[in-house]
This record gives sequence, C-alpha cells and structure tokens, in this order.
Amino acid sequence: MAVRKFGVIGAGAWGTALANVVAANGKACVLWAREEDVVNAVNTEHRNPTFLPDVDINPHVRATNDLAEACDAEALLFVAPTQHARSVAASAAPHIRDGLPVVLCAKGIELETNALLSQVLHETVPQALPAVLSGPTFADEVARGLPTGVTLACADDGVGTDLAESLGSPTFRPYLSNDVIGAQIGGALKNVLAIAAGIVAGRALGENAKAAVITRGLAEMLRFGEALGGNGITLMGLSGLGDLVLTCGSSKSRNHTLGLALARGEAAKEFLGARKSVAEGAYTAAATMAIAQEKKIDLPICGAVDAVINQGIDIDTAIEALLNRPFRAETG
Repeated sequence: MAVRKFGVIGAGAWGTALANVVAANGKACVLWAREEDVVNAVNTEHRNPTFLPDVDINPHVRATNDLAEACDAEALLFVAPTQHARSVAASAAPHIRDGLPVVLCAKGIELETNALLSQVLHETVPQALPAVLSGPTFADEVARGLPTGVTLACADDGVGTDLAESLGSPTFRPYLSNDVIGAQIGGALKNVLAIAAGIVAGRALGENAKAAVITRGLAEMLRFGEALGGNGITLMGLSGLGDLVLTCGSSKSRNHTLGLALARGEAAKEFLGARKSVAEGAYTAAATMAIAQEKKIDLPICGAVDAVINQGIDIDTAIEALLNRPFRAETG
C-alpha cells in the first residue's frame, strides 16, 4: 500500500530536500529538527537558511522539534548525521511502532563502533523494518526538483515497492534492490574517495589522475563491500559508481572540498570545525580502515586518506607511497 504520511528525521540539507520530495508527491510530511530556529523558519518562511539556503521549501512540509510527532507516520526517512545517528535513534525508539519502515538516508560508518547504520538501527530500534536510500544526490538539486536516480534497498520486496511508489516521481527515480549492505557501502566509501579526488584536484595532478582515483577507488569499494556481504552489482549502480562519479567530480561535494582544503595545507580539524554541514568521509576513513585491517582488505587510496587526516602523514608522502606501489593485475 502507498505510504500516505512520512516523517523525516533530520533537517539538514539532505533531510530538507527529501521533505520537499515527499511533499511534492502529495504526501503528508513532518520534518524533525533539533534547532528551534530551523523549525520556525521552515514553518513561517518555508526556508531553511541554516542548512539549505536559497531553496524554497514546499509549504506542505511541517517542521517540529517533537520526535514523537515526527514518528507518528507510516514510514520514516532517517537523515540524522551518521555520527549522531545512534543517539537520535535511541531517543526516537519509544515512538516507533513494530514493523515501521525506517529508511536510512545518511552515508557513513559509525566511528566509535565501526558499525553500518543498519547495525546501529538494529541495536537501537530493533522493532523497525530497515531500508536504505542512497545515490548521486546533491541536496540543492533534489530540493529544486532536478532529475536524479537513487537506489532504494529493502530486504522486504513488498515494502520496498511501496516506498518506491510513494517516493518516486519523474524527477526522483528509485531503483529497487534488496542489498541493504551494498547500498550503504557505496555511500560510505564514496565520501572517503571524494576526499582523495579533492586532493588530486587541489594539487593539480590532472584529469588522468582523477580518473585513476575514481576507477581504482571503485575497485576498493567492491573489495570492501563484498567482504562485508554486499553485492558487487549494487556497487556498480547508482549507490556506488553513480555516487562516486558525482562526488569525485564536483566541488559542490563537501568531501571533495575537504580534499581541496587539505591540498592547500589546511588542517582537517579546522575545516570541519568551521562548517555546520558534515564532511562525513573524515570520520568514515578511520572506521573503514579499522574494518579493513581486521578483515585484511587492501584499500590503498582509503588508507592514504586516513593517514593524511587522522595520522598526520604529509600529503606528498602519501601521494608518493601510492605512486610507488608495486604493479599488479587490474582485476581485483
């Protein structure tokens, strides 16, 4: 059955954009924000100047700072930032009924536990029915109704179909999958690889080098995803390759912009502290490499990004180490 009412948990740029998608499809939408000024701006001005300035918000979107009110819905879009997802989910848990579809829309891996968001949801809201929405989606373009395609992954095919029919439109096109793990891996690792692409751009290493980072980064994404139980076909789709191409090729990406800043000599901590929006790849890099070391997965590009951001390795040293790796067969 079609979903008639959505709650959107998290009123950052992406959550606000998804609220616009829901409302444009004629569905009731309640958008939860922690910040009172965001709630007031959405409800009175139909704007979100803090996180998505210069974009009109559909007047049918209603904002609240009451989690219980937002969770009183037929499905939730859970868009809290990855590193805060556990605390938000735990607060929402008492208000989430058994079997309620909760669509995970943030991208990343929890740094403290190295857990995927589906694991975080299972531990905090075990009664929820998890799904994942991921793909090449700059929030401002989605909010304005520009066309894109996304992966919508759900282990329950019927629920996945209902969600796709309810969220989908000619300009927001969900492609169904049952690979919840793979859909999360693509969105997480592309953030790390976008930082590498930003460094390449910032150091003027050329278009050839950018293409090599994207292609060999995809190989790392495939190795990592398959080791965690994801499907390589998923990672070759919108939530993997599609998102990777988008974020590695545009300075609109927060993670790409972080890479540019690092290439200029700016410290990651300074960059992250000066912005309200989150460059999630900075945290996911460390979590990714902790998992990779435990499972013995070869991720040289992700490892170089982690070394630069979290271990104080000089960028030139990291680049030289990558360029001097032994030659190998391209497969694998």
